This record gives sequence, structure tokens and C-alpha cells, in this order.
Amino acid sequence: MFIDNENQMEMENMLQGWENDSLSMKPALIRLKDLLSSKENTVLSFISRPGVTYSLRAGMKGAAENKKPLFVMVDIIDDDPQNRWLSVCFYGDMINDSEERGDFVPGGLLGEDALCFDYDSQDEGLLSYIEQRIDEAHAFMSS
Repeated sequence: MFIDNENQMEMENMLQGWENDSLSMKPALIRLKDLLSSKENTVLSFISRPGVTYSLRAGMKGAAENKKPLFVMVDIIDDDPQNRWLSVCFYGDMINDSEERGDFVPGGLLGEDALCFDYDSQDEGLLSYIEQRIDEAHAFMSS
């Protein structure tokens, strides 16, 4: 569920306007959005910065104060709108990247160390791996 109708409409408008998708990233984004929407107690927000990024962020409804504000951030990198790609970032201490497919980014998620996965080509294995990390981060936040 989105935090409000404005956020949801902003994302829907962005998706409707996303016509040139040479890398076929739009279906992957929708798949990740649908997964996040299905997660219990998840709250979504959407931040638009055309020409830079569009950011889908997932947090937990009623998260305890000692918990982090998000468990995943899915950025649509928009520096070249003809060739958008996804960067999916998690707090480094929330997930286990046993296959070392992510990039460690110091201060990369709201000022904290992050693991980010660049999704820039059709790779079902990587997309499934990212979905598993979403499940792991959600479980971390739910505990």
C-alpha cells in the first residue's frame, strides 16, 4: 500500500509515460512493485526526480523506533530516459549477499552502508536473487 494516493498516482503516471524501454526494465520494476505491495505491513512511497531517478521506497507500517525507515529502495535511473535501468539497494546489515552479486556502497542508503544491485539487462537469475533479498530484508524488519 502506498503512503497516500498522491504517491500512487505519481508512480502510475510515471509508468504510463514510460514508453521507450529499450532495456525492458519496466516489467521488472512492475514485478518488484507487485512483490513489495504483497508484503504484509509494507508501506510504499515514490519520489520523482526526472532526469536523475524515480525512487520506489518500501518501509514497514508501525516500525519500532529502533528499526530503519526503509528495507529496500528501488531506483529507476533516469539519466538517459531511453535506457533506464534499476538500482535496488538494501541496508548492508539487513541482507546476506552470499553470491556477492551486489556492490557495497558506503553511505549509499540514506547515509548508511548499503548493498546495491544494478539490474540493467534481462537476467531472470538476478531478478529472482533480488526478490529473495527483498524477502530477507522484509523478514528482518518484521522480526
